[in-house]
Parts: sequence; C-alpha cells; structure tokens
Amino acid sequence: MNPKSNPGVQPAKQGIMSRLFALENSKAAYVADMVLYGVAVAGLTVFLFATGSKHQRLEWFALTLAGLGSWTLIEYVLHRFVLHGIKPFSLWHEEHHRRPKALIITPTIVTVSISVLLVFLPAFLVLGNLRDACAFTLGILAGFLAFGITHHAVHHWHFDNAWLKQLKHWHALHHHTMHGSYYGVTSIFWDHVFGSTEKPRKHMNQAIYSPGDR
Repeated sequence: MNPKSNPGVQPAKQGIMSRLFALENSKAAYVADMVLYGVAVAGLTVFLFATGSKHQRLEWFALTLAGLGSWTLIEYVLHRFVLHGIKPFSLWHEEHHRRPKALIITPTIVTVSISVLLVFLPAFLVLGNLRDACAFTLGILAGFLAFGITHHAVHHWHFDNAWLKQLKHWHALHHHTMHGSYYGVTSIFWDHVFGSTEKPRKHMNQAIYSPGDR
C-alpha cells in the first residue's frame, strides 16, 4: 500500500515508534518494563537449573556472580560517562533530573538491544558456550533489575531500612547538590574507587531532602 494514498498509515507508524522510544511512560508500561526483566531473570534461572548437573550449576552460579559484580561497574560507568556525557542519553537523563518523580526510563527496546548485542553475544563469543553466556547474562540482568527497583524506591518509596535510607541520601546528594558525584545507585563502591564521593558541606545537607522525605 502506498502511504501517500492512505494518510493514516504514516501517523500510525509514527505512533508505534514514538511509543517504542518513549522516555516517559504510563504506569502500566513502566511496571511492564520491570516485569519483563523479572521474567527474564526467572526464566534464565529456571533454564540453567533445569538443564545442568550439580557441577555445572556451581560453575554457572560463579558466572552469575561475576555478571552481578560486573553490573555494579557497568552501572557506574553508564551513569557517569554515558548518562552524564553522551547525547542523546545525557538529554534523556537531564529530564529525569528535572522531574525525578516522573516515570522516565531508558526505552525498553534500547535496553533489550544492549543486553543482547553488548552483553549476551560478547559473553557467548568469549565463553564459547550458550549456557555459560546465559549465566553471565543472568547476573547482568539481575543487577539491572536491582538497579531499576532501587532507583524507583529511592524516588518513590518510604521505608525504615537504614541501608535503603542511606542509598536514598546518597542519590539525593547526586540529584540536588553534587551532580559530579555519587553515581552509584545500588552501591557507591565504585564512587569510592574512582573518587567521586564528596562529603557535603553543612549548607548542602540543609539544601537536600532528608532520607525519608521522598
């Protein structure tokens, strides 16, 4: 069909594309993104547990832990150097800084593509085995899911847990007073390693919200 003969065709395509690459989402789409990764994590876990021997499971568990540990560094690098340094990602992230309670996430189609092309395929090429690559990818995806839940929690949830309150406080410093520091969301381990922590001055502490405010 010629799109010119049917003006409704092109707008429909544009509507699909705009939804696929939308930054701000409905609550249903926002939750669906997290559910998708939860299902992926659960599915990979079941797949590995059901298809391997005890020895293989131990090996895959180690690879999963390696992936999970790798995620903490990936999280830091992406936040510091991509979301705060490379367009269009930095522009997307600026919108989150302006409206931290808005349901803004990197489009699912982008994160899925990155997971396949930059995580699973390289892992498969390096490790040379489908299940080994799945185990490493499982760790990365579990870390990403933990990041998504933690990031949502520090902006939207109220809790009494001391560790979560501290994460909320560090992220508040990043958002409100010290944009050049505290890039870690699930952990600030790499902030310590790379020197991107800074003790806030008294007036800075007064300028941000307290750990229980948001």
